[in-house]
This record gives sequence, structure tokens and C-alpha cells, in this order.
Amino acid sequence: MHSTQTFWLSFARIALAILLAAIGRAGIAAGTADTVRCDLIASNEERLKCYDTRAVNGKTNIPEEPFHQLNESSTFSTSTTTPSALSVRWELEPGSKQGVWRVRPYRPLFILAARYSDNPNNFPQTPTQSAPPASLQLDNTESEFQLSFKTKGAENLFGSDADLWFAYTQQSQWQLYNSTTSRPFRETNYQPELFLVIPTHYDLIGLTGRFIDLGWVHQSNGRADPLSRSWNRVYAQFGFERGNFALLVRPWYRMKEDATDDNNPDIKRYMGNGDVTAIYKRGSQELTLLGRLNAGSGYGAAECTWSFPIQDRLKGYVKIFTGYGETMIDYNWKQTSIGIGVLLADWL
Repeated sequence: MHSTQTFWLSFARIALAILLAAIGRAGIAAGTADTVRCDLIASNEERLKCYDTRAVNGKTNIPEEPFHQLNESSTFSTSTTTPSALSVRWELEPGSKQGVWRVRPYRPLFILAARYSDNPNNFPQTPTQSAPPASLQLDNTESEFQLSFKTKGAENLFGSDADLWFAYTQQSQWQLYNSTTSRPFRETNYQPELFLVIPTHYDLIGLTGRFIDLGWVHQSNGRADPLSRSWNRVYAQFGFERGNFALLVRPWYRMKEDATDDNNPDIKRYMGNGDVTAIYKRGSQELTLLGRLNAGSGYGAAECTWSFPIQDRLKGYVKIFTGYGETMIDYNWKQTSIGIGVLLADWL
């Protein structure tokens, strides 16, 4: 076996071991959130019913209809209504706070055993970075996984329920089935974030505004020129919900870089000025639709995911993407892909 192949296989085993350990912690965090959702019900009868549902459904369906809108005058200390998923996931109410420096799920945590692309990017390039001299010889089918966690650094800031969070998301594309090029990791994107979450309660076109978060995010692929890609953004995200439906609206502003250091000066042309994520949850299934669009250039992307129960907290996961920017190296490359695998943590 070639030394390069030996190295990557060893690296892959270590990466997967870390992933599985992280998944275990995420599963614990998700279970804790389920318990908190039951704990916050004041009525003894309703609380016991929630615990019973949790036990019967393998600690995943809490309750079968997890979203319930709170009345403006309701609080967790007096309400018999199940707290909403956004409230629990983001700890928006005093009774839902779980303290600082505990790891919680952030974005979906998944492994795609197979992801098929109709148009692999064998010659990635930008206006300032030339294409590689030879084709990368990418397979159409590869595997993909994503780790994503958040932790709270401070809570109840400024005399309110506002909390300061740190988050980290890592997504990797692995040419697992490409024996010709020794099965390399094609691309890994690193995304640390810092954001302040401010609970809200207002009505807008039939939705309840539940929070605003103000944040900074860095995203890069950690590679050397000419394959290096990166950008920094500040954003405001608005969270809404109604019944089983949640909506996240996130406009952003790209922070300027020195022209000599900018490896992707036209990234906003393809990635736009924000994204919108719609989430519909029913029982243990979750359906999401994410969209981006630059109205000026006409470029954008759409991503649809579906998760469904398999056993306990393990879910099946299907992800379909079309457009630009599925990864940093592909920010200006159009493709359609579909992947299938398993998921340990959903959006909600």
C-alpha cells in the first residue's frame, strides 16, 4: 500500500473515532434538551405525560407535536403548555437556561455514506487564483460528514435574557471511493462563530418572532494557494415560529479584505447577502429548505434535507443541493448533488 494511502486511511480512522466520540456527546446533549422540555411543564399531569411519551418513543419524540406557541402572558413557571423547540434549543426563557460551557448541538450533525454530484469541480479557480495544471480526477460519488457544536460563554447579559454563544462547524468531503487518487479528503471547511442571542416576542405575518442573534463568522478551507478560500462576515439572524414550523432569516455583510490577500473577491456574487432556512418538524421527522440568492447576479443555491427515525436517536438523512457554493472551493461552481446517510442532531 502506498505511504500516502496509508497516511490518509490512518487519518480517516482517527477522524471517524473523533466524530463518533463527538456524536456520543451530541446525543447526550440532545437527550438533555428533551428532558428539559419536559421539566419546564408546570402541570404535574402534563409533565408526567411528557416523560411517558419520551420513554415510549425511545427518548426522541418529546412530545409527538413538539412545537407549541406560548401566549405572550405565559411563563414556564405557570404555563401548562410544552415549551417550543426554538425556546429549548436556544434557551430563550429563564427556565430553559442550562448554564455556561456545556456542549450543545448547533447545526445538523451527520454522515453521508454516499453523495453524488453531477458536475465535480476538477479545475477550481477564482479571479485571483489560477486553476491547477492538471485535473483533480474527482469521482462523482464521495462521502461527507459534518460536526457542529455550540457552547454558551455567558448568559443573562445586560440585565436581560440575552446570551453569548460560541460555535464551531466543520464539514468534510471525502473521496472515499476514489482509489485512483488514494482516497483523499477533497475539501474541509472550518467555521468558528461568535454570536449574541436576544430573545424577542412579537407577531409578524402570522409568525412569532422568538429571537434575534447578532454574530461574526469566519469560514475557510485551510489550504494553500491556489486552492485557498476564505471570508469573514457579520450577520443578524431572526428566528420565527408557528406551530410545527420555524423560519430563520439571516442577512449578512462580508467584511472587506486587502485586495492582495483576497483569494475569492467575487464570492458575494455567488453566495449572496444572506440565507433563509425553513424547518418543518413532525414527530421525529424534520424537513428543511435553505435558500440563497444574489438578486443582482441571479446566482444562488437551494438545499433540501429530510431526516427520519431509524432507532433511538439515530436517524436516516437525505440531502439534496443545487446551485453555487456547496463548499468553499466550489463557491463559484454550479452543481447538483444528492446524498444519503445518518444523522445524530437536527436543526431542532
